Amino acid sequence: MAVDYIVIVVYLAGMLAMGWWGMRRAKSKSDFLVAGRRLGPGMYSGTMAAIVLGGASTIGGVGLGYQYGLSGAWMVVTIGLGLLALSVFFSARIARLKVYTVSEMLDLRYGGRAGVISGVVMWAYTLMLAVTSTIAYATIFDVLFDVNRTLAIILGGSIVVAYSTLGGMWSITLTDMVQFVVKTIGVLLLLLPIAVVKAGGFGEMKAQLPTEYFDPLGIGGETIFTYVLIYTFGMLIGQDIWQRVFTAGSDRTAKWGGTVAGTYCLVYAVAGAVIGTAAKVLYPKLASPDDAFATIVKDELPVGVRGLVLAAALAAVMSTSSGALIACATVANNDIWSRLRGAVRGPRGGDGDEGGGHDGDGHDEGGHDEVKGNRAFILAMGVAVILIAIALNDVVEALTVAYNLLVGGLLVPILGGLLWKRGTAQGALAAVAVGGLAVVGLMAAYGILANEPVYYGLLASLAVYVAVSLATRPTDEATLAAWRERLAGRAPEPQSEPAVPTPQ
Repeated sequence: MAVDYIVIVVYLAGMLAMGWWGMRRAKSKSDFLVAGRRLGPGMYSGTMAAIVLGGASTIGGVGLGYQYGLSGAWMVVTIGLGLLALSVFFSARIARLKVYTVSEMLDLRYGGRAGVISGVVMWAYTLMLAVTSTIAYATIFDVLFDVNRTLAIILGGSIVVAYSTLGGMWSITLTDMVQFVVKTIGVLLLLLPIAVVKAGGFGEMKAQLPTEYFDPLGIGGETIFTYVLIYTFGMLIGQDIWQRVFTAGSDRTAKWGGTVAGTYCLVYAVAGAVIGTAAKVLYPKLASPDDAFATIVKDELPVGVRGLVLAAALAAVMSTSSGALIACATVANNDIWSRLRGAVRGPRGGDGDEGGGHDGDGHDEGGHDEVKGNRAFILAMGVAVILIAIALNDVVEALTVAYNLLVGGLLVPILGGLLWKRGTAQGALAAVAVGGLAVVGLMAAYGILANEPVYYGLLASLAVYVAVSLATRPTDEATLAAWRERLAGRAPEPQSEPAVPTPQ
């Protein structure tokens, strides 16, 4: 596997080089956290597709295809549908807000009182997302180098932490674009056709497998509905996704670039399910469905191609891991630490000081203090993620907890704020608290992997949001007027940003 090793090493070295190059572009808070809000449609589409299609979509998607056939595509399909819905209906408005976090959006809409509680829920979600992505390195590096789990997590996690810390969103954007190209070539153009040919073509696959493997709804209606609740709605409100929307250079880029990325996700979903179905023909008795990807790559692909496809799997994991890491650090710094520090020190006056964060871009002292602070948080969160990943065993349970908290606690106040004028701060806070606590309690009662927690938690959050909002005084008109100005893109920029050509 010498050639395969060379391919992987070149890829990893390229990621670090991109991080170094991105560091030279990150001169302000805006540069570091949202790539200066100036990505063009080509780069925006590629990086958005890269972050939503991670190890779960690649290795897990193939595993679902192995277990259920073509209907195994539904998990990744619902991710694509969520991205399409976000792009078509919400992304332009989100981009015009010119904020850095979801909690800042809630503060704008509800008058600055959604605060730390929503930040803590979002931080827990992004932390667990980063942890579960980091754990996936163990599987890939075990296939590549036959190293133990802890060393694999440290090796993969350290590379992501390094390039993310160096250049922030610029580094992550550049690496994600490379990762998008590698994934497209490795999975769609190489692994998909080779797997189908090795399995004897679709005719032979149909002859060898039960008919339910080719039933589009074979995975079950309840499972599909749960995927929609967790992944489609999760795409609408996750900090990791919104932070990419904030990088768009224009409303049109956010809308149409995201639509292209969502469509790509649908193609990727079908490809993963087909590869998994082919693997079932070739290896009908694997110990675990999640072994399907590594097995078919290791045994069926020629030298060199195998290295590229394994690099594609690595790219999938790294793109999600880095996106979740910067989202986790951004929330920890802007929504939790800055607010708590501001509460202790008291108001210092003016936007961009210590408060909730509709601030400028850190130009007060050359921008370097803001960048250094956010860089320190990425490094600290990165170390924490690696340590938790080493200690944690059950990836599925951790990810389920994260998504259940996100959807049960934050979906209603976020979409309610965007769609319902009558929603109030008291209603939003009650929805976050009741939805989050209901999800935790129901997971304890029914089990972490049960469907009921997210169903009933979401209903409880919605009921409390509507009831409390109607029972309390409407949001004052000045707050709503400022909110409408931001949504329309008419509010002035907090600080002017340097004119830099928009990357395409």
